[in-house]
Amino acid sequence: MSDIEIKVPNIGDFKDVEVIEVLVKKGQSIKKNDPLITIESDKSSVEIPSSFEGKISNLNIKVGDKVSEGDLILTLEKSSQINQKVEQKPIIEKEFKKIEVIKPEVQQETKVLNNVSNISSASPKARKFARELGVDINKVLGSERDGRVVEEDIKKFVALRSNNNTEVVEEKKPSKIKNEFEHSDFGQIEIKDIPRVKKLSSKYLTNSWTTIPHVTNHDEADITEMENFRNSLTDIYTGEKIKITPLAFIVKALVASLKKFPSFNSSIDEIETGKMTMKKYYHIGIAVDTPNGLMVPKIRNANNKKISHISRELREVSELCRNLKIDKKELFGGSMTITSLGGIGGSFFTPIINYPEVAILGVGRSEKKQIYINGKFQTRTMLPISLSYDHRIIDGAEAARFNNDLKENLGKNFAYKLAV
Repeated sequence: MSDIEIKVPNIGDFKDVEVIEVLVKKGQSIKKNDPLITIESDKSSVEIPSSFEGKISNLNIKVGDKVSEGDLILTLEKSSQINQKVEQKPIIEKEFKKIEVIKPEVQQETKVLNNVSNISSASPKARKFARELGVDINKVLGSERDGRVVEEDIKKFVALRSNNNTEVVEEKKPSKIKNEFEHSDFGQIEIKDIPRVKKLSSKYLTNSWTTIPHVTNHDEADITEMENFRNSLTDIYTGEKIKITPLAFIVKALVASLKKFPSFNSSIDEIETGKMTMKKYYHIGIAVDTPNGLMVPKIRNANNKKISHISRELREVSELCRNLKIDKKELFGGSMTITSLGGIGGSFFTPIINYPEVAILGVGRSEKKQIYINGKFQTRTMLPISLSYDHRIIDGAEAARFNNDLKENLGKNFAYKLAV
């Protein structure tokens, strides 16, 4: 017994190409010329065959890897008994003749429906056709020599499954659009690593945007009295002004609205179950802008905390996020999230819901405007708010009422109630 390394051979213009299929697995016995992997470039797909036979002791390639000539695919444990089963071949052929079925069409259907075989042999063209239809090619019975699958076999497989009302098409992954030209074809470029935080959050954002039907309501809240009260806060002992961020007031106002509209403080894990989780806690997420990307820590039990406590905690968790010292658990288990652009600029936008929450509040920069009140124009401080919500649970009328309640909570006299 000796180990044999099988590497990517000379594949012409193929360089740093993606592995789209791994056709073997560790521990499997293979023969010479058996297909091992399928690689795909912008122009075509190619199968890489084995140049030896034996048992796979180690598999070094997985789907999505980039390979070039000379890269190690797998290690083979070469067998000295490769001709051991030759004498059995006539017996096996005779056995097949003995169990021949009279109705081949029924036999084909039964094998197709129940076959969960090992890796199927098929051309790259047939494999691509199967992927486009969402078909697992390993479940298709091949009609060519040695069970090799062709396009006609895939068509029959789909037709048989349709006739038997059996699900065959898996969820098709969106195809990647490949550029016809390289960016460097048009000028100087620089390749940089995507920050780890952004890479980790990307799958959550994609899941939220593609699975949740987003609707966004835009409105403005009159926070004139709230701002006057906030700017008037002083320490009773020193007489110095107390600096409390407007976000602390918004957190308390949001909690009050969540109590009145409990469906906003819920989650849907699987819509098919017909169940939703109603949360009895009030953990408000705060989107924090860091050099590494956006992070959303939670202000836990905000309903039981004073505004001064919330303001202090906002500074603390923001600092932990910027230094990447926040506990991972603190980024999960929220009621609803607030994302604010007030310190940067801008008014209305469409924030993406922080799954598994069902709503998110976007806050813009406040500005003074002339508002017509009681027959005359008055200068008021107006805050742009953008409420995105999951339309599967929350309808437009409920969202509008939620916004109206939130505006009242941020408006006249409510700031005084929040302070006590």
